[in-house]
Amino acid sequence: MRVLSRRPAAWVGLWLLLSGLVGCKRAAPAPDIAPPAPSASHRSSIAAPTPPPTPRRGMIWIEPGPLVAGTPPGQLPRLADQEMPGEQVILKGFYIDVYPYPNEEGAIPLTNVARDGAAKLCAEQDKRLCGELEWERACKGPGNTTFEYGNQYHADRCGTGNEPTLKPSGLRVACRSEFGVRDLHGGAFEWTASAWGRGTEAGFFAVRGGNSPNGELTGRCANAEPKSASSSAASIGFRCCAGPPNAVEVVLDVRRGPKLEAKGVVDKELARTFLSALPKEGEAHLRRFGEPRVEMFWIWRPIANEDLHVARICAGLGKQPACGLLFVRLGLGTPDVLGWAESGIVPGSLHIEQSPRQLWILGGDDPGPFKRWVGYAWGQISIGPVERHVDRPKKKKKR
Repeated sequence: MRVLSRRPAAWVGLWLLLSGLVGCKRAAPAPDIAPPAPSASHRSSIAAPTPPPTPRRGMIWIEPGPLVAGTPPGQLPRLADQEMPGEQVILKGFYIDVYPYPNEEGAIPLTNVARDGAAKLCAEQDKRLCGELEWERACKGPGNTTFEYGNQYHADRCGTGNEPTLKPSGLRVACRSEFGVRDLHGGAFEWTASAWGRGTEAGFFAVRGGNSPNGELTGRCANAEPKSASSSAASIGFRCCAGPPNAVEVVLDVRRGPKLEAKGVVDKELARTFLSALPKEGEAHLRRFGEPRVEMFWIWRPIANEDLHVARICAGLGKQPACGLLFVRLGLGTPDVLGWAESGIVPGSLHIEQSPRQLWILGGDDPGPFKRWVGYAWGQISIGPVERHVDRPKKKKKR
């Protein structure tokens, strides 16, 4: 950088003046001078947002923008066989009713209408059924939140955690999305125009919203259920949308495989991954017997699109080793640890009886063999206590 203080004062003033003139050339033109027309690429990058069309009574304009569809892996609860894995899709703008049909504050939403009947009632108002991803965007808002009111579950906001009940629209003031759409959860499920495109349930359509005792699951904006188009129930209603429909639909590649697949060979990198994910309590227990080692692993598929890894990790040799089973979900980043269960001095094994969502750990210790129940639900597992078989005393024969 040059030191201006060494120059004559007059020269400094002239230099500053010239600098100011150069700066003026870079400034925006005066209001009465038309700026040069920008190129096509420049025009698209600075164009102002498209203004909404003429307002429609009782409807909210959902501006064009991105939707993070479904639930990203690792975010729970999540239904891997029913939801897109947090993929971004771009939707055009559209209108949606503020409340469920008849879209009147204080009115009881209409239910017991089959899908075609709901579509007809919308058409009579120059509207249509919403696509399920349109419904999801209206719920998640511009911030793509998990619930319409934010990312943390609050049962009282929409009255979720119960069977669907019908109450006057607008009663729950806090049950609204950032766009201003109301009563998306807590009441009846809502028909959509979208076929259930998840690889199963041919001829079914997606319903959104609603309520159930599992409020944290059902109350999510990404939650959906399949219903036959002819279904007519007190727990199913609808709301209408308007404007050119968005053609985007839920695209889910449904992958299936063996429910429980044993893998006897573990490469070094995978073994290091399992050991690095070992919980502190598991590592502390095993190290009392020796250096932990991975002996084998299974791939457990409780539902479609969900591949869980179960590693058998043991330490020690001879008659008194220590073993346990590590349940993890592997991805591109750090393994998601789902659970750890000790299997005693017996190398633990796994057994599925009927439902792939439930399995048994078979283990043993000094008192004898035991088993532990493991259940899968919504992307997470629960591990039950040790269960031992107790022989009942034989009844004495009467003489």
